[in-house]
Amino acid sequence: MIGLLAAVASRHLRARRRQSIVSLLGIVLGVSFFLSISAMMQGSENDFIRRLVDNSPHITIVDEFRNPTVQPARQAYPGGAVEIRHVKPETETRGIRGYAQILQYLRTLPGLRASAVLAGQALVSFAGKDRAITLNGVVAAEYATVSTIDNYMVAGSLADLIANPNGIIIGDEIARVMSLSLSRNVTVAGTAGKTRVFKIVGLFHTGRASVDTGQAFVALKRVQALLDRPNRANSILIKLDDPDLARSVAAVIERHIGYKTISWQEQSEDLMSALLLRRIIMYAVVGAVLVVAAFGIYNVISTVVMEKQRDIAILKSMGFHARDVERIFVLQGALMGLLGDLFGLALGSGLMVLLGRLRFRLPGSTDLTSLAIDWGWPQFALAAGVAMAASVFAALLPARRAARVEPVDVLRGGA
Repeated sequence: MIGLLAAVASRHLRARRRQSIVSLLGIVLGVSFFLSISAMMQGSENDFIRRLVDNSPHITIVDEFRNPTVQPARQAYPGGAVEIRHVKPETETRGIRGYAQILQYLRTLPGLRASAVLAGQALVSFAGKDRAITLNGVVAAEYATVSTIDNYMVAGSLADLIANPNGIIIGDEIARVMSLSLSRNVTVAGTAGKTRVFKIVGLFHTGRASVDTGQAFVALKRVQALLDRPNRANSILIKLDDPDLARSVAAVIERHIGYKTISWQEQSEDLMSALLLRRIIMYAVVGAVLVVAAFGIYNVISTVVMEKQRDIAILKSMGFHARDVERIFVLQGALMGLLGDLFGLALGSGLMVLLGRLRFRLPGSTDLTSLAIDWGWPQFALAAGVAMAASVFAALLPARRAARVEPVDVLRGGA
C-alpha cells in the first residue's frame, strides 16, 4: 500500500515539474547552507575550546583567598555592633605559603599533574635596548606536564633549563626585535631592584604576539631570588586527565587548602555563555533558511490539492480512506525533503571543503590560519533532520485539507 501511495505522490510532483524543481532547489540550498555554516561555527567553537583547554591549565591555584579574612573582633563578637577602623594588614611577602606541601597533597589525587610557578614583571636589557616582560619561574620537569610550551619551541627545549639553571627561554619575536639569538647573554632586572645575567637556551613561537614578545621562562629558584620572594610561588597550575572534572576537583582542592582555586570553566564562564548565545543565533538564522524553503513545498502541494480535487474524490470513491489521501500528500513533502537532503548534503560537503581550504591572517597573529570545520556526523544529521521536518510539516496542512475532500460534492459538481 505504501508503494502505491508513493507512486501517486511521485506522479503528482512530476505533474508540476517546474514548480517542484524550484521548491527542491530551495531545500537543497537550505540544507547546504545549514550544513556548511553550522559545521564552520561548531568547528570554530570546538577549536576555541580545544585551544582553551589544551593551552591553559585546567585548574589554577592563586595566592589569594576567595573571601576576605574575618576581623578578630567580628569573630569574638559575631552579630555585635563592633567596628574597627584604620586597620592596616601586616606587610608580608606575597605568594602561596607552603606550596611544596600543597604539591605533595595534589600528587596524592588521581589523574592530576601540578606545577608551581612564580610570575613577576622584569626588564630585559641587551645592547642598550630594554623590554618589559613577564618572567615565569618554573621547575622545568614539572612544568612540562602542565604546559604545551614545548610544542612551540623552535630552538632548544624546556629541559635545557635543567641542564643550565642560569638559562632563559624567550619568544622568537622579542629575540628578533632585540637582535638576540641562541646562546646570547641578557641582563634581567626584577622589581625588587636586583639584576641577573641569563643565557638564552631556547626560543619559542606560539603565533600570539602578546606571548612571543612578553613571556620568558627561567628556573624557579632564580626568579625567587631575583624578585626577592624566597620559597614562594604565586600560582600552581594543574592539568587533569579529564578536563570536564575541573570544576568539581577545584572545589575539593579549595576546601582542603583554603587558597582560591579556579577551574577553566569558572575562568571562562563569560566566554562559554557567549558561545552558547552565538550557537543559538546561528541555528536560528540557518534554520530560517529551511523554513523559507519549506514554504515552496507548501505552495506546490497546496496547488496540487486544488488541482487534483477530482482525482482525490475518485480515489476516495475507489476505497481510499482519508488517512490514505493524507499520506499521499505527506509523502510528497517527505520525497522533496529526502531529495533535498541527498543533494543538499553533497553540496554542503563541497562548501565545507572549500571553506576548509581558505587561508587568512588574524589580527595580532603572524601566522596564516584556516577555518576549523566540524565533520562530525551530528552536523549532517541535524541538517538532514531539520530539512525533513520542515518539508513534512509544510506538506501536512494541505494534506489534511485533501483528506477532508468529500467525493460526493466534487463528483456531483463535476457532473
